[in-house]
Amino acid sequence: MQVYNNPAMDEPDVQDQNRKFTRESAEFRREALILATLDLIAEMGVRGATVREIAARANVTQGLIRHYFSSKEELVQAAYEHHMNTLTDQTAASSGTGSAVSQLTNFVDASLRPPIVDPSAVALWAGFLNKVQNDPKMQRIHQQTYNYFRDHLEKLIVAALQETGRSVAASEATQLAIACNAVIDGLWLEGGALPDAFSEGQLAQIGLDSVGAIVGIPLTKELEQP
Repeated sequence: MQVYNNPAMDEPDVQDQNRKFTRESAEFRREALILATLDLIAEMGVRGATVREIAARANVTQGLIRHYFSSKEELVQAAYEHHMNTLTDQTAASSGTGSAVSQLTNFVDASLRPPIVDPSAVALWAGFLNKVQNDPKMQRIHQQTYNYFRDHLEKLIVAALQETGRSVAASEATQLAIACNAVIDGLWLEGGALPDAFSEGQLAQIGLDSVGAIVGIPLTKELEQP
């Protein structure tokens, strides 16, 4: 039986494509506003990142900002969440697909090297700090983004321990992740605040040695072959 194309049957596909294009455009515009906000906060702090300046930097009208965000506070909150989650995502992407120990090694190593360790990233974090301390919504976002990084680190630690024949209770795994996260955070802050105070790879090596000592697994970054 021959089947003829029916325009009415094709129409939903066109509509789906239009909806997809509109959705992607909306997400792109929203992210552009967030990135413009992050640029301005890095340069002038939260107070200096006015709606007028954000609109000018993103090359949009102030009305468009109000279309996507109910207030500047909501935009700042979205920017903070985006900044912190992006750091975690970039670090996690460096874990690779090798053994569990190598994935943990790569994660710690990447978290203490550029582009994660970067003066502008630390400056952004510092620019948000006052808001985190005084704004309940920002505190919740900080808790969520902290958990996002810590939970990913915890999964890598548990997998590495299991690979070496050691089982660990959930409470102990969380404690280990908190301790390792504290080491990484401290080195990350110092590396961004004092970028010329450490030799290349020094922070990463200290992080690997320290995290390895905490979890009881030697973490050695294999040198890449030329």
